[in-house]
Amino acid sequence: MYGVVIAFQDYYPGKSFLAFDGSVHWVGFQHFVDFFNGPYFSRLMRNTFMLSFYFFVFGFWVPILFSLLMNELKNGLFKKYVQTASYLPHFISNVVVAGMILSFIGSDGVVNAIIKLFGGTPISFTTEPRYFPALYTITSIWKSFGWSSILYLSAMSSIDPALYEAAKMDGANRFKQMVHITLPSIRPTIFILLIFAIGNLLSANSEFILLIYNPALYETADVIGTYLYRDGLLGGNFSSGTAVGLLISIINFTLLYMANRLSRKYSDYALW
Repeated sequence: MYGVVIAFQDYYPGKSFLAFDGSVHWVGFQHFVDFFNGPYFSRLMRNTFMLSFYFFVFGFWVPILFSLLMNELKNGLFKKYVQTASYLPHFISNVVVAGMILSFIGSDGVVNAIIKLFGGTPISFTTEPRYFPALYTITSIWKSFGWSSILYLSAMSSIDPALYEAAKMDGANRFKQMVHITLPSIRPTIFILLIFAIGNLLSANSEFILLIYNPALYETADVIGTYLYRDGLLGGNFSSGTAVGLLISIINFTLLYMANRLSRKYSDYALW
């Protein structure tokens, strides 16, 4: 972690991180100030937060709902098939997924073919910034919901079957059993994952975005991670990139700490 000191230096490759011969040029918080005052600060922060927020709002509950539905399946063979099919997208490379998405939304892709089939006008998804948040959110949910449901299914497997039997004797149908037994039993898992999700509100999937965006989509697709790649790596501004990365890590940790504290205060479930 000592390498983060270059965030406070005017560093270039080959130069020592720490030296006492005067060769290290310390600039203090200059890189942080430059980022705050830069022309892209508001756009980067807005896009990063909004993309992560959309995924949080529309994607956090999907694994929970999916695991609840899977828990109600009684056909073991069909259940295993559905589970396996839902896990597979997690193991598909972002490069492959990006290629699939670009093929689907292209001018002659499947999506535009369906739009034309119903009499609509083809949409240029790769040049219209307003469609990118929905594209990113839907793809991210599809790729992650099956894998994320594993923890919930594991928590459900530890529920005492006697609770369900007692509920049946009291006249509870399967929906009431799910609401009053299954959901309360996985509540600790839900809160723990919720804390982690809040702590990642400034961590959009930059790798995937880099593979599908272009300058025409910067208005809604350019996030902190993609900016760091362009400015820090391609531009050779390693000190500036480290400063921005360190800032975002601090913000994410602050969100995580606050979410953990509120969860402990109001629900008794917390990471520490």
